[in-house]
Amino acid sequence: MTQDPYRNRDFIPDFDEIIAETAARSREFAARANVRPDIPYGPSARERMDVIFPPRLAKGAPLHIFIHGGYWRSGSKEAHWVVAAPVLAAGGIAAFITYDLMPVTRLGTLVGQARAAVRHLVAMSPDLGADATRLTISGHSAGAHLASYLAATGPEETAPPDLPSLRGLLLVSGIYDLTDIPDSFLKHEAKMTHAEASAWSPLTSHQLHGPRRIVMVAEMDTPPFHVQGQKFASLLQRNALDAEFRIEAGLNHLSIVLALSDPKSDAGRCISELVIG
Repeated sequence: MTQDPYRNRDFIPDFDEIIAETAARSREFAARANVRPDIPYGPSARERMDVIFPPRLAKGAPLHIFIHGGYWRSGSKEAHWVVAAPVLAAGGIAAFITYDLMPVTRLGTLVGQARAAVRHLVAMSPDLGADATRLTISGHSAGAHLASYLAATGPEETAPPDLPSLRGLLLVSGIYDLTDIPDSFLKHEAKMTHAEASAWSPLTSHQLHGPRRIVMVAEMDTPPFHVQGQKFASLLQRNALDAEFRIEAGLNHLSIVLALSDPKSDAGRCISELVIG
């Protein structure tokens, strides 16, 4: 039987252990950090964000947002708090957003929620002590897909969305061509339709604009992540945008999140350098 290259569990022997370790490190990190949890940006129970402040907050601090993955049908913001470490090390404020889940909520709504969360956070930035002109964003897996639409117009959108200006995007192990998702192992879990996949595939987006982008994959990510990451970075470059494609050695689709959380790792330094600008 052919393995589904999108089913990461089949390619990562310690899949559950890495998820548990990431969540445990996040709890430990939050226990000694200044966290403002569950700030609403919309009416649903999952339209919430957590903000983590550096120990010595300087006025006009940079602001960085992280969007979690989970194939649009799972995941939580609090399980990724540890990714704030390189943001705080750079003197930034870290925000973690979450969103409703498929199949109950449709993909276009999730894109809209990510955009709404960013607009809401930018509006809050003076009260947070942040400088909204120093805004950067990262996302992992499905979170990278959602993050990509914070500086792009979907192939079926009739007008550019109302979005704040960004200084940089870090897209980690993202999915940029959704064509295969409706028929993948997610068929019954996310119930993504072929129409949704067509409407929200970044590789067919138009009006790509804005900031520097780092398109990152883990060395042990499966082929679709590598192929799509390379294609997306090339698309950005063909549109005269600042884009870099990176492969992080020795990491898989989950361990790359732990690497992001280490300010001394190559991946963690990417976040810090993006935040500093």
